[in-house]
Amino acid sequence: MSRTLISKDPGNFKTLPLRVEATPDGLTYQGYGWPLNFDEMLERRKDVDITDPQRFSVELANLGVSVRLTLNWQGREYWVLVRQRRLDRGDVVLKLISGYVPAHELNLPLLTAIQEVAEECLLETPEGWLSGRFGDTWLPAPYQGTLHYREAVNFSLSPLSGAARPVQCGNLRLLERPRAYVHLPTASLQLVYDLKLELPREAKHLSLFHVDECLEDGKLVARLQRTRPDLFLMPLEQGRPTGELYTLRKGVLKAASTRGIWLAESFAPQDGWVVRDSHIHWKDWLQQQKLQAKTKHAPKAATSDIPNNPPLKAAAHA
Repeated sequence: MSRTLISKDPGNFKTLPLRVEATPDGLTYQGYGWPLNFDEMLERRKDVDITDPQRFSVELANLGVSVRLTLNWQGREYWVLVRQRRLDRGDVVLKLISGYVPAHELNLPLLTAIQEVAEECLLETPEGWLSGRFGDTWLPAPYQGTLHYREAVNFSLSPLSGAARPVQCGNLRLLERPRAYVHLPTASLQLVYDLKLELPREAKHLSLFHVDECLEDGKLVARLQRTRPDLFLMPLEQGRPTGELYTLRKGVLKAASTRGIWLAESFAPQDGWVVRDSHIHWKDWLQQQKLQAKTKHAPKAATSDIPNNPPLKAAAHA
């Protein structure tokens, strides 16, 4: 049985198309034109071509954000992944928490990112659901009308490492240095924030659930389905994924199958500022991680003429 948490009009969402300028040293984006509703934005998300992945000027359909969320549970770190069925592309993938950036938050996409955590990652304890905050900013309790949130206990979000190359909205450099990439098949600019979720000591017998909105009869509907939590934990060893997946229910980790798993497109290789693939198979991505680990620990070449390509970060496309 599923429980409807919220239903809203998709027409209330407005965003702007983007103009993007990229060089090897940084990327700048700016909204332009008239606001787009959800359907108008989707119509623009079609394949775009970029010849030089390091230096280009392009118009894109939208800005999206993702959060690579690291959770510490009982002394071990995990990345948080969520399952999504993508009807427009006919696949099911594991991805990072992600969403579309509305027009009024184009210059502060970090705000959209932390709100997506509040909406998609639900943390339940026997005493009620946990709300959260980022520094001094309280996250919304989006399902206050249907779920009981605890008042005196909350989780906290904090930034982890940022990307090396700067990203700007106009003349404003973005806070917390998100990783950026242009996804060619959907003509979108994606920003990935690296955040840590810290649980309160009072969070006992914790259960994790993913809630995502889907379009039903002209409404965006969010439902909680306890039989399919759709939120997974990927354990890390020295900051690198181990190749396992778990769900967390009432404080107990349960191993999840990785058979037939596909990961969202930005787990795939990034070339300069560009990602070309729509998804990547779980086994191929793990092999990619192993090769990167070997490269990272290999002796450095004596010549400085060999380019230094930074290791990829896992990310997801909104």
